[in-house]
Amino acid sequence: MFGIFWLLVAPGLLNASSDNGFDLSNSEIPRARIEQGDPPRDGIPAINKPHFVSAVDAQAFLKATDRVLGVEIDGVARAYPVRILNYHEIVNDNFDGAGVLISYCPLCGTGMAFRSSADGRDYSFGVSGLLYNSDVLMYDRQTESLWSQILGRALSGSARGTELQSIPVIHTSWKEWSDMQPLSEVLSTQTGYLREYSRDPYPGYADSGRIWFSVANRDRRYSTKEWVIGLEVDGQTRAWPFSELDKLWKTEPHKAYLEDHIRGQRLRIYYQPESRSVRITDDQGRLLNGISAFWFAWIAFHPDTEVFSGR
Repeated sequence: MFGIFWLLVAPGLLNASSDNGFDLSNSEIPRARIEQGDPPRDGIPAINKPHFVSAVDAQAFLKATDRVLGVEIDGVARAYPVRILNYHEIVNDNFDGAGVLISYCPLCGTGMAFRSSADGRDYSFGVSGLLYNSDVLMYDRQTESLWSQILGRALSGSARGTELQSIPVIHTSWKEWSDMQPLSEVLSTQTGYLREYSRDPYPGYADSGRIWFSVANRDRRYSTKEWVIGLEVDGQTRAWPFSELDKLWKTEPHKAYLEDHIRGQRLRIYYQPESRSVRITDDQGRLLNGISAFWFAWIAFHPDTEVFSGR
C-alpha cells in the first residue's frame, strides 16, 4: 500500500514508532483498533498554502470525468480535485478569514469539510499515518490529538471529545461541478510538492473487493466498494446505495429527486447517474451533510444504519 509515496518521503521518516509519536493513553477506542499505514506522520503532506486557479484555467489539467469535492461557502465556490487529494488528503484552507479543513480518505472514498475552529480554538491539521476502521486519522498541530475523519471528532489527546462543525460537500465530476459553479475556483497542481497528479497512486483499488485494513463491522448486502451516500439526523443514520438509486431512476428516468424523511425531517435526494453523484437537501433546498463513501466504510462506522431500497 502507498508504495508510490515511499519514493517521495524523506528517509528519516521511515523510523517512526508504531504510534507515529502520538500519545494514545486516553484514546476512546482500543489501541488495537488503530493501525499504522505505510507512511508515518506527515509522510502524506497536507497542503497548508493552497493555490487556486479559475475554472477556465483548470481545464488544462482536469478532464470532464475527473472527480472533485465541491464546496460553496457564502457565495465562494471551490473545487478540490481528487487526483490532488489522493496525494495529500488534507487541505488547510481559508474562506474569507475563516479556517476550513478539507479532508479526503482514498481508502474509504470519503471527502469531507469542516470548520477548523472548535470550542474557541483554531486548529490546523496533518495526516497522522494512522487509521481507524481503514479511515484516515487526522491530527491537529496545536495539541497533537487524533481526529476521526468520518466521525469528525477527536478520539485522543487533550482535545478528545471535541467535535468539528461539518460543511456540506458535493462529491461529483468536474463537468457537473463546473456546470453548477462556472465561477468556481479550483485547487491548483502547484502545491509546492513534486507529485505526478495525473497518475493514480491507488490503481485498481476502487474496483477491487479487497479492504487493506481491518474494520469493526462488515455487511455483505452490497459489494465492498459500492458507492453510497449516508446521512445522520438526530442520531439516526440512513444510506442510499447508488445501485438502489439506479433501479429507481431506470424506471423513472426523468425523476427530479427522491423524497424521503428521517426523524420527521423531509429530505430530497438528487441523483445524477451520468456523474455518479448524489446530493441531499432539506425541503427548502438547503444542502445537507451527506457523506459519499464506499459501502464498507459507511457500515464500519454505522452498523445500525437504515438502508434505502429501490425495489
